[in-house]
Amino acid sequence: MVKFSKELEAQLIPEWKDAFVNYWQLKKQVKKIKISKKPHHVHDGNSSLIHDFGRSIFDSIRSFTITSNMKFHKSHEVSQVKSIIKEGENGEEQEEQEEIYETENELVQLFSEEDEVRLFFEMLDEELKKVNEFYKTKESEFLERGDILNKQLQILLDLKQVLSDRRRKTLGSRSGSGFFSRSHSSSGRNSDFSETQSDCGSPTGTETISQTEEVIAALEKNGINFVNSASTRAKTKKGGKPKVAMRIDIPATTPTRTIAAVTSMLWEDLVNNPKKDGPREYINKKKIQCAEKMIRGAFVELYRGLGLLKTYSSLNMVAFVKILKKFDKVAKQQSSANYLKQVKRSHFISSDKVVRLMDEVESLFTQHFANSDRKKAMKFLRPQQNKESHMVTFFVGLFTGCFVTLFSVYAILAHLSGMFSTRTEAAYVETVYPVFSMFALLSLHLFMYGCNLFLWKGTRINYNFIFEFQPKTALKYRDAFLIGTCLMTSVVGALVVHLILLSNGFSPSQVDAIPGILLLIFLALLICPLNVFYRPTRFYFLKVIRNIVCSPFYKVLMVDFFMADQLTSQIPLMRHLESSACYFLAGSLTTHGLPTCKSGRMYRELAYVISFAPYYWRAMQCARRWFDESDINHLANLGKYVSAMVAAGARLTYGREPDSQLWFSIVLVTSVIATVYQLYWDFVKDWGFFNLKSKNFLLRDELILKNKSIYYASIALNLVLRVAWVETVMHFNVGPFESHLLDFFLASLEVIRRGHWNFYRYTKSLAGKQRHYVMC
Repeated sequence: MVKFSKELEAQLIPEWKDAFVNYWQLKKQVKKIKISKKPHHVHDGNSSLIHDFGRSIFDSIRSFTITSNMKFHKSHEVSQVKSIIKEGENGEEQEEQEEIYETENELVQLFSEEDEVRLFFEMLDEELKKVNEFYKTKESEFLERGDILNKQLQILLDLKQVLSDRRRKTLGSRSGSGFFSRSHSSSGRNSDFSETQSDCGSPTGTETISQTEEVIAALEKNGINFVNSASTRAKTKKGGKPKVAMRIDIPATTPTRTIAAVTSMLWEDLVNNPKKDGPREYINKKKIQCAEKMIRGAFVELYRGLGLLKTYSSLNMVAFVKILKKFDKVAKQQSSANYLKQVKRSHFISSDKVVRLMDEVESLFTQHFANSDRKKAMKFLRPQQNKESHMVTFFVGLFTGCFVTLFSVYAILAHLSGMFSTRTEAAYVETVYPVFSMFALLSLHLFMYGCNLFLWKGTRINYNFIFEFQPKTALKYRDAFLIGTCLMTSVVGALVVHLILLSNGFSPSQVDAIPGILLLIFLALLICPLNVFYRPTRFYFLKVIRNIVCSPFYKVLMVDFFMADQLTSQIPLMRHLESSACYFLAGSLTTHGLPTCKSGRMYRELAYVISFAPYYWRAMQCARRWFDESDINHLANLGKYVSAMVAAGARLTYGREPDSQLWFSIVLVTSVIATVYQLYWDFVKDWGFFNLKSKNFLLRDELILKNKSIYYASIALNLVLRVAWVETVMHFNVGPFESHLLDFFLASLEVIRRGHWNFYRYTKSLAGKQRHYVMC
């Protein structure tokens, strides 16, 4: 049977961990009560006192009386013994003095037990108060959000009705006053607007303006901005109701929305020209649909938050029941029933507002977002997580065994056939090494990511919450291991086939296409539209890559800069991809040989672009976050990536001019500056270490791992791996194969460093990130 403490740790909500009952501390206090109990029985008077004390825990008057009586008995006994000491002989004094110590010892044990019990119930009261206050706070927040969403939904329905009515009137009368107008932007994007008066309130003008402002304020809280200033309000010539200039302004989170936002602003300036009779109100159908999507997402998040609060209430109630049962068992009495009644009367148990709000959300969502289909609504509100299959674990083991076997076979065949001899080494390595290294680095990164997921899960880090993954389609650590082992098994299998064909007399021109074909197969699988091999994950990966490449036009989410950070550690992989593409796609190689591609000007310039691109993308993300959040730290982070770009460019140039002392000095200076910058940011900003005011020496206050030495070892490891660039300025006299092997080893160390960095970086993010249930 699983202990409740482990069950509670497995089920508690990580984001609210500090707000739960501190069951472990209360359990320690119960153990102290057990230790403080007398090991032997005392005389009847004291035993009766103990019995009365046990019954008087919840009776303040009786407790005060018993305590006073006990103090009186103590003072009486001690003073009586002291009077005997004065009357006796020296020897008698010695005997009676021992009796004094013995009597005080018994009383100390009795009062020690009383103090521990009193402390236990004081702690219990504090925990109950903490739970109640947290529950009330969250309940009021959710109720407020529910009211706001109800208003937003009602106004959205009104706006949709207005849009529908105007469309019918326009279709019914083509010669009308032109309620719809269309504007095409220079990029081919269009925006449809409809003209209407403000019908959101009662017929009176003052109430109409007041209710419109309330509507706008409510929708703006949900990420929908309106332009509705007092200077744009005016009355018609006939003295009718005031018209309001209003534009739904979708946040510029994507390039399309950015251009659409600018276009809408220009169009509004055009149609609201002072020369016109008066301002008009424009409602865009597409923006209404976007607002509907936002509100639907907000309802889903509200429902999930209510479910978490309901779970919070039930877990805390069970915790109180369990700890009071433990107390009864240790105290050997049934005195917890009264306290449990008090707990059950507490707000977090007696209140039914959360349950009623959940029912209301279910009803509204089913009616307005699921076409009255409750089953469809529940798929949104209560998505079912896929059960972990043992087949995944089986295939991970199978592919791992196949990889080890095939790699051993490949190493033996390569040695026997002399593929790494001086005669065949250069051509074979240039053909095989880029493809093999590319997939090996990718598989290693997937393995490290799987380790991150495994450790996050083991330490109760909700990575789906951090990265805002969908729990139903999110990649689990077993899936990451499966993809990595499958890739490596396929690659090594292809290398074995390639080597066997070469050994059997096939010409290199006939078999060298095998690595290229394998690369094309994996690229085709990545973009395959069929629902096979983790399609949601593949498409989400492509979407994130698109967001990164198009920085800073997309709003930066945590998963975007997480993936961009991974790309900064995979520059060697991108260089290998360039070499493979150059070798397999350049038609000039068939007539001019292998050196033609790498000696070309375009190849050398493209190397700079590839080396700069990940740092540039990450710097643009920092610029976008600074623009959105106005946080100067993002500009400082941008400087870190700029320094990394300069150092990478200097090392690349020095690699082509190894005899230049000038470039050696430049590489040394730029690399040292970039490394110091990166180490400071790693330890202080990303990991939160070197906090002089922390209760943990040179660490941060909140530590996930109990063993502090692991953190100190991680600091040393990250420091060593950060200075691995020193090898690039040291020219070792080795052959081509050894040189490639050394480069692969250093690239692997950087991937390992990144996986190691990920754990501490995003463990820290959980403590600082707050959940926003209203999606923007």
